[in-house]
Amino acid sequence: MSSPSAEPSAPTPPAAPWPRRVADALWRGHELGAPISRVLTSGWDALDRELPGGGWPCRALTEVLQARPGAHEWRLLAPSLPQLTGRCLALIGPPWTPHSPGLQRLGLPARQLIWVQADSETERLWASEQLIRANACGALLAWLPQASPEALRRLQVSAQGNDGLVLLFRPQAAQGQASPAPLRLLVRHDADWALRVRVFKRKGPPHEGELRLPSVPGGLDAVLTPRMRTPGRWVPESEEAADVVGRTAPARTERRLRQRA
Repeated sequence: MSSPSAEPSAPTPPAAPWPRRVADALWRGHELGAPISRVLTSGWDALDRELPGGGWPCRALTEVLQARPGAHEWRLLAPSLPQLTGRCLALIGPPWTPHSPGLQRLGLPARQLIWVQADSETERLWASEQLIRANACGALLAWLPQASPEALRRLQVSAQGNDGLVLLFRPQAAQGQASPAPLRLLVRHDADWALRVRVFKRKGPPHEGELRLPSVPGGLDAVLTPRMRTPGRWVPESEEAADVVGRTAPARTERRLRQRA
């Protein structure tokens, strides 16, 4: 006696659509992640297209790596500074003394600038953490060449409660080190004062290749000679030309000698 044939299974009903709040929070690994808070446009269309949310993220750390400090910070950030209207910009341990006329030309009045002259890594970390927790600035820029992963993790936790931007500038050698920062970029120079940017860590698929951002320093377009327009051809990678918004900050030893004189 033959066994009765199995009845065909009923078709699987289509899955119910996700609730709106779940769909908005859903992220797939092949997509750029949506920001959990607001972003500020970088001012570079090509870069914004590669950044999750389309700009610099708030409530999170962003790391910018470069061959030496002071080489690219202001040209990279200049287009986004005007968005800090009414809020302060804090500089923690910059390698160059801030130049008020240069910053004002970038749209940042001197009254909005907070400059913390900290020499040691411990002082810079402490000042950064206090300002981040106070949520007192529209953007905080800190130069932390020797920060440990544990110290960066504390800053990332604090940054999650901060409404502004928190950008850390670190050496290119830190690229292979672990970091809790959700966004990490490597910036180098190119000919004609252009910036070469690679986004090597972000929420989403890996970024292939490099972006080339044309960036002649403000106010120099009319006076640069042909030779000066191509620093990439005559400046070694390890000695990249610095931005022109300040002068070299005197070392602690130099300041002591001046005070004794």
